[in-house]
Amino acid sequence: MKFLLDDEQRDFARSLDALLSAADTPSVVRAWAGGDPAAGRALWERLAQAGVFALAVPERYEGLGPLPVELAVAFEQLGRYAVPGPVVETVAAAAFLERLGQPEPAAAWLPSLASGKAVASLCVPSVCGPYALDADAADTVLVVDGDTVRLAESAGPVQPSADPARRLARPVVGTGDPLARGQAVADAAAYAADMAALGTAAQALGVGRALLEHTVRYARQRTQFGQVIGSFQAVKHRLADTLVALEFAQPLVHSAALAMAGADRAAATREVAAAKVTACEAAYTAARTALHLHGALGYTDELDLSLWIRKARALRTAWGTPSRCRARVLS
Repeated sequence: MKFLLDDEQRDFARSLDALLSAADTPSVVRAWAGGDPAAGRALWERLAQAGVFALAVPERYEGLGPLPVELAVAFEQLGRYAVPGPVVETVAAAAFLERLGQPEPAAAWLPSLASGKAVASLCVPSVCGPYALDADAADTVLVVDGDTVRLAESAGPVQPSADPARRLARPVVGTGDPLARGQAVADAAAYAADMAALGTAAQALGVGRALLEHTVRYARQRTQFGQVIGSFQAVKHRLADTLVALEFAQPLVHSAALAMAGADRAAATREVAAAKVTACEAAYTAARTALHLHGALGYTDELDLSLWIRKARALRTAWGTPSRCRARVLS
């Protein structure tokens, strides 16, 4: 299948690139990892003004979507700049509330999510384990247990993560009446998990591209034995293999986004799983290449490169491990 972004989608990507390139995201990431969300929330508001979160919300709730292709375009840019926070989870929560078919919670939360006034996290233990991302910084946390969904009352202690900016906590759920119960909850959760996997795949693609850009730039500057290391054949092959992996992943991500906009849910689930495992493995390859070619520098927390390397490792298992995604492709 031949897939090309149209002019409007490319302009949208360029506008996000301009916004984020001026935002000093490494400083935002480090502050978020340290438990200070102020700069992250300010960046969140600017992304909302650009329409990122409205893409997941229907027009009847003051959104622009749902538009999965545009969301994939946006999340690739968010990954490229390592934007912190539950960006994927907020979109997934919006998708869940919209598919749930209950007007009261949808009307209460979707306009705020679209405008960026509220941040949400979503926990589906059957897919992502018992922890919610950035539950301590979110305004609401939805916890789905089978065919029941409840609002978390609070967040437990933050747990260590491969990516310090991904603050994981076990949400504390009360014993009161659930927000909703029944098959509609399970169906909405399955759709939301697919949207989260799509967003994660696009985010990983952006992370991988950023890592490759950083590494190519370094390979053109670093000298060894009187030559820049980028002139060595082994280095060229390693960089070329990384580029091929990323280029192969991109059409799968776009194809999955198109499938999510269609009516065939089973086909969409398989396409999303294929995109997720391919993009995340490509990003992981880019991280290993960056670490290898930067040498000892790649291991230092002080180097901004580490923010992307750690994110690539964490995204690899977020919203579906490689083995789970491969099993879904073959189902």
